[in-house]
Amino acid sequence: MPSGLVALALGGFGIGLTEFLIAGLLPQVASSFTVSEAAAGRLISGYALSVAVGAIALTAATARLPRKQVLVGLVALFVVGNLLSAIAPNYPVMLLGRIVAALCHGSFFGIGSLVARSLVAPEKKSQAVAIMFAGLTVANVLGVPFGALVGERWGWRAAFWAVTAIGVLALVGIAVLVPAWAGRVRPATGTDPVPGRPAAEAGESDPAPPSGLRAQLRAFRSWQVWLTLTATALGYGGMFGAFSYIAYTFTEVSGFAPADVAWLLMVYGVGLVVGNLVGGRAADRDRDRALVLALAGLTLTLALFGLLAGSATASVVLVFVMGVTGFASVPGMITRVTDYAHGAALAASANVSASNIGNALGAWLGGLAITAGLGYTSPLYVGAGIALLSTVVMMIAARRAGIPRVADRAPTS
Repeated sequence: MPSGLVALALGGFGIGLTEFLIAGLLPQVASSFTVSEAAAGRLISGYALSVAVGAIALTAATARLPRKQVLVGLVALFVVGNLLSAIAPNYPVMLLGRIVAALCHGSFFGIGSLVARSLVAPEKKSQAVAIMFAGLTVANVLGVPFGALVGERWGWRAAFWAVTAIGVLALVGIAVLVPAWAGRVRPATGTDPVPGRPAAEAGESDPAPPSGLRAQLRAFRSWQVWLTLTATALGYGGMFGAFSYIAYTFTEVSGFAPADVAWLLMVYGVGLVVGNLVGGRAADRDRDRALVLALAGLTLTLALFGLLAGSATASVVLVFVMGVTGFASVPGMITRVTDYAHGAALAASANVSASNIGNALGAWLGGLAITAGLGYTSPLYVGAGIALLSTVVMMIAARRAGIPRVADRAPTS
């Protein structure tokens, strides 16, 4: 494993912690600033909105800059945002810190995925992306309990100081361990003009990456790019349509006590870690087939979960499988959209924005189902329906592409 991948994973871990730990700190933050629960909740919703906006805006603004320099700048922005949150004297400054930290989120994972895949041989590009995203999935497991534990012992500010320190380590790691050439497209000439690049990569034929904003926007003329973005949004929408209300399903349907929800969510988080790594390996073997199977598996899992939610044992098994199938498509989706976008960083960041839009859509539709009186299993069925749509879109995309048997076969739009 290239050491640069470890630095990228550490950055992803820090960014993931920032996103998730606030959920366990909201009561303390609300009490500290004397604001309502709803106002404190905007520290979460404001972060999510800023992720979607920042992913596109910052990637577009830095289109002509070297990708390593951009990553260093993004992590520096992340450090500044968390530092603001740690020292915030009032609620507006706290919210500003959350927004500043969130702006780097989408661009980091979008541009970082291009850098990660450039560090390894072509047949391992999805695995490289999975390793970078491993930091995010581990943060999903540890984020809420980490925030709650640190906040209870040393106060909520200590949690943000800890994340700031992680950000500084990631900043140094990326600056030192990620090579200057990382993220540049490999030449089609059979020679490798970039010193220090692994020999296994020399001669891979990729088109020249679009460097300016107008050139990157041309990548969105490809139907395959749009189909992949749509499948991403719907896939995330299916998973989060169910996950957003899973605590109610556990306590009101499966019969678990409220105290059990924390460890059940960790079971789900472990599933995310496994799905991310398995999905990356599968995508490198046969990407489109792996994506279709992952999305179909998510659809089936959510439907079974709705039917068997009354069983505590089945619920534990199925929430784990939900995590596996829900995240197994992530590495492949990112390499797919960037392949068809010919390495455009804007497309990679748009994939992150699409996932956040899907999160919001799924949570909204799941909430509508509960409000309509359909019960606490209804978000699972709503999620299954959205995931089924994602499967159909991915099948259409694969069919239009000729369903390549090898992930690295030259894409056609």
